[in-house]
Amino acid sequence: MVPSTAPPQIPSADRLEAALARIADPQRQGSLVFTDVYAEEARAAAAASDRRRAAGRPLGPLDGRIVSVKALFDVAGDVTAAGSAILAGRPAATADARAVARLRAAGAVIVGRTHMTEFAFSAVGINPHLGNPGNPRDRARVPGGSSSGAVISVVDGMAEIALGSDTGGSLRIPAALSGAVGFKPSSGRLPAAGAFPLSPTLDVVGPIAATVADAACLDLALADGDPAPLLPLPVAGQSFLVPRGRLFEGVEPAVSAAFESALDRLRAAGAQVVDGSLEEELEALADLDRIGVFTAIELAATLAELGIAGLDGIDPKTRARIEAGGRAPAADYVRMQHRRAGLIRRMDERLTRHPVLLLPTVPVTAPAIAEVLEDAAFHRVNMALLRNPRVANLLDLPAVSLPVPADGLPVGLMAVGRRGSDRVLLGIAAGLERALAG
Repeated sequence: MVPSTAPPQIPSADRLEAALARIADPQRQGSLVFTDVYAEEARAAAAASDRRRAAGRPLGPLDGRIVSVKALFDVAGDVTAAGSAILAGRPAATADARAVARLRAAGAVIVGRTHMTEFAFSAVGINPHLGNPGNPRDRARVPGGSSSGAVISVVDGMAEIALGSDTGGSLRIPAALSGAVGFKPSSGRLPAAGAFPLSPTLDVVGPIAATVADAACLDLALADGDPAPLLPLPVAGQSFLVPRGRLFEGVEPAVSAAFESALDRLRAAGAQVVDGSLEEELEALADLDRIGVFTAIELAATLAELGIAGLDGIDPKTRARIEAGGRAPAADYVRMQHRRAGLIRRMDERLTRHPVLLLPTVPVTAPAIAEVLEDAAFHRVNMALLRNPRVANLLDLPAVSLPVPADGLPVGLMAVGRRGSDRVLLGIAAGLERALAG
């Protein structure tokens, strides 16, 4: 198994105090990054973990790790607002989300809940209700979303691992823009019960971390069943497919240079990197989009189920998409589900020969916050950020974004695997991580 990267000689209680000090540091914008801080509960959990470790009885690799949780997960006794003002008056949760409960059972020290975009319905990382925390690499730029606070908490040392969610890239986009590892699992592997749903069809939960090993540590603690031990797989002798075409259109020169340099490093490490195409499959996804959008339709249904009839108080950027989803005919939604199921089967067959794809996670580096406040610019950037990552959600493929060496702002490389190959993909990602580090 890949070892945890937490320094074993430093007690959990000491690491927690360092994290809490960073949260309290005004320069790190902790009051924007966290919606809730559980300092006393975390101190008790850290002390209990240190006692177990001193007695030689740790609960596992996650025991004592400092973990943040995205604000769409239920925490017993607190309201789950999911980044929205209109949900802030709902009753408090009576129980932890299943993923949060599993974290606690594994000994994780939950330091707090983190900032997110409203309903998780944006890739940019800004929120007019909660404020706009800056990218930890450049505070004037967006961190990416919707798991915005999650990535900042990890990169800025406020947590060691973050629990987030991914519906169209919400773990991988902030990881790419802010310089971290984001892992999107296959659908249904990790428990989503007790997490506010944006799209039950596409939603998955997963980690953002500093390393693949840490991401795999959280994945192991949350996974149903008994996952196989994780071993880094050397890239030498492996074959990777690079799907040239529309997923490379409009890629910024800085992103392109970093990505192509990363491919050169992999070739030098013995990997076979093959250029190919997914244009037929991508055109079929475009046809699916022309029928409707799962996120808008399903979020509209969720809000209606909660008895929220009026949408006043929702960010206008988000409201317009929800209203469009609420008008979608039921017959179109059924067609969408049927077509998606067929495309998932088609992609299973397509990836038999080359089971791992490599491509830029997003085509741009993090834009300035000031540049995305105007509606037209926001929607343009949002669609650009979603374009590549959402393919994995629509086709139910596991995917991981890894930071690559770059001059300037962070750049992410995304590895996409076959459906259900999550632990294998994490092993490959660990090998890619080592090769990219040189």
